[in-house]
Amino acid sequence: MKNKQKSIWVFGDYRNYFQNRVTLQLLSRAVDLSRITNAEVCAVVFGHQIDEYIMEYTAHGADRILAVDDPALKSYNAEQYVAIMENLVQERDPDVILIGATDFGREFAPRLAKRLKTGLSADCVGLDITEDGLLVQIAPSFGGNMLAEIVTPNHRPQMATVRPGTFKEIPHDYIRSALVEKLPLMSNMPVPRMRLVEYERAAEREHTMENAAVIVCGGRGMGNKKKFRKLSDLAKLLGGDIGATRPVVYAGWADHDALVGQAGKHIKPKVLFSFGISGAIQHTAGLGEAGFIIAVNKNPQAAMMKMADVAIVGDAGEVLHMLIKELRKRIRE
Repeated sequence: MKNKQKSIWVFGDYRNYFQNRVTLQLLSRAVDLSRITNAEVCAVVFGHQIDEYIMEYTAHGADRILAVDDPALKSYNAEQYVAIMENLVQERDPDVILIGATDFGREFAPRLAKRLKTGLSADCVGLDITEDGLLVQIAPSFGGNMLAEIVTPNHRPQMATVRPGTFKEIPHDYIRSALVEKLPLMSNMPVPRMRLVEYERAAEREHTMENAAVIVCGGRGMGNKKKFRKLSDLAKLLGGDIGATRPVVYAGWADHDALVGQAGKHIKPKVLFSFGISGAIQHTAGLGEAGFIIAVNKNPQAAMMKMADVAIVGDAGEVLHMLIKELRKRIRE
């Protein structure tokens, strides 16, 4: 009997495409994992007029594309998307399904996992795989105080949602080809209980923290909320974004959206400024791809100082004030 071809599926989440690159990032990781298990990388995409996304997923590593293109799928409907995916999974029996931990993915993935009677690891910050195909899903646990390695030994498919920015997308390869299967809409589609009447897109930020070239992060060493807020002056001068540690967020100095680390965002700036941050693993786990780190701390032995390319021993607030003053002077000149 011929052995079944192992397969890793990546669900195509193309909404807000130019800001949301998580599908391309997951395809990159799927390609890496497929080399270990000799698996096929398959992108699955639903919607209407989706040819451009089929081409993108091909160029970014997919070996096969399963596409359902129909006017009925123009607007996202959770019940219908889950039903189509469930039907495909039962027909094709993939080993792994990876989904971005976006608002869309967080609604779609748990519903699908329940229908398939399998497990789901949510908001993963890492993925690995054994030679026999056991997916190792790495996710924060105990409030982000530790990383857990989770496996699903007895149920298939193995499912995980992964935070945007966790992996780097591979370069666009215009000459790649993939086997594209355009599938018909299933005949027994559920009747949607909700209908989209209209939508209005929220105003988009110029950039997201995950894609920012410069990030200015602050910790408790800033002293108080007023001093922490001065970090935004430096960020504006440099065209960057603001990040924060968990104690700062819990203290109400910054919004949760600014949290960097195991329980927050994983960032990859070209330049990272770190003010008053000791360097606990809960924070530094989110800095794996920072290009150049400048750290300011009173304690020269702090873990963050040892990670830095440039370490400045001093009061974070005072150094920040002098840096802003000098930058403004140079800009005027």
